[in-house]
Parts: sequence; C-alpha cells; structure tokens
Amino acid sequence: MEELYELRLYVAGKTQKSAAALSNLKKYCEEHLAGQYTIEVIDLLEKPQLAEGDQIFAIPTLVKKVPEPVRKIIGDLSNIEKVLVGLDIRPKVS
Repeated sequence: MEELYELRLYVAGKTQKSAAALSNLKKYCEEHLAGQYTIEVIDLLEKPQLAEGDQIFAIPTLVKKVPEPVRKIIGDLSNIEKVLVGLDIRPKVS
C-alpha cells in the first residue's frame, strides 16, 4: 500500500516566494505523489503561534509530517532534486 504524505507549508503572507513554493510543491506532488498527499498551507501572519510547534525559523518552510521521519525544507522549493530527496520521494521511472 502506498503511503499518504502529509505536508505542511509555512508562509508569511502572499509573497512571490510563498506563491512559488506552493506552486512548485503542487507540481512535484502531482508528478510524483498523485492522489497520495495533502498540503496544508499555514500563513504565519494569521497564525504565528503555529510556528513554534514545528520550530519554524525561516519562511517558506515545507514540513513533511507523515510518513516519518519528519523533514523540513526551507526556501521556494525550486530545486526539484533537493525537494524529492528531502521528502524521500523516489522519482517515478517512466
């Protein structure tokens, strides 16, 4: 059975970098995890108290909650290799 990925993207407002991170994340998930993921976007301008739980120090930050181990990737997620390695996703062989 394939695992479900629970992803949490921390942003601060509607910045270009935040938008790029979400766009890149959705693209990678559709390519490599179609139907196996949830993305929760947390805007720290609206809910700053949530940063503490996942120890967020920079934005945007992607946190992979499930499957374990928990992993964090900081930045706009434009480096696909870094994101796939960080999420522990094996690129699909076509």
